[in-house]
Amino acid sequence: MINRRLTLRPLRSLIRNSEAVSVLEFALVLPVFMTLGMYGAEIAWLNAAALEVSQVAVSMADNASRMGQTDNSGVTPTISDADVDSVLAGALEEGSTVALEENGRVILSSLEAHPVTGKQRVHWQQCKGKSTKKSTHGKPDDTGLLPSVLNGLVLGGKTITAPSGSAVMIAEVWYEYNGLFGTLFVDNIVIHEEAAVIARDDRSISSGLVGSGKKNDC
Repeated sequence: MINRRLTLRPLRSLIRNSEAVSVLEFALVLPVFMTLGMYGAEIAWLNAAALEVSQVAVSMADNASRMGQTDNSGVTPTISDADVDSVLAGALEEGSTVALEENGRVILSSLEAHPVTGKQRVHWQQCKGKSTKKSTHGKPDDTGLLPSVLNGLVLGGKTITAPSGSAVMIAEVWYEYNGLFGTLFVDNIVIHEEAAVIARDDRSISSGLVGSGKKNDC
């Protein structure tokens, strides 16, 4: 006959043993804390990327508004495609932290009033970056008759218009966010930011961009 006391003794001893309780508890909660930590890192990086894209848009519009300020010839400067290329390249470099050139596109458009009709138009537009995203404001329109632009462009709920004889630099930044952990926590997200700054000095806008390169045509 089996001695019940002898059978239950090892089980009782195991129950009373508390030497590995902390290790067991740690093993149980570790996956939870790891998951929360990974999720927090993902959200933090997403917010950082969105902020970076927003700052690039503002900086690009501001830099574009200053094009021609270094011209000391005494003649109203005309913007060249080389000037615009420098602004676009600078924007991509600023966004290198989030690999903007590989995963996005920067677009610079010149909003102007048509010299004859006085209606608003996108006179020229240049893009740079490996993404294929297009401007939400359409392609350049030399006629000033594009319905979506006639009365100005809407940015952030406000209508932006260019004064006669000047231009407003419209900067757009597209960025395709890929999660740190793939799609485990968030799907791939497309971030789009815009900014607008009026040209800070006089510039000749009648001929659009000068130069024959046009390598950044959208």
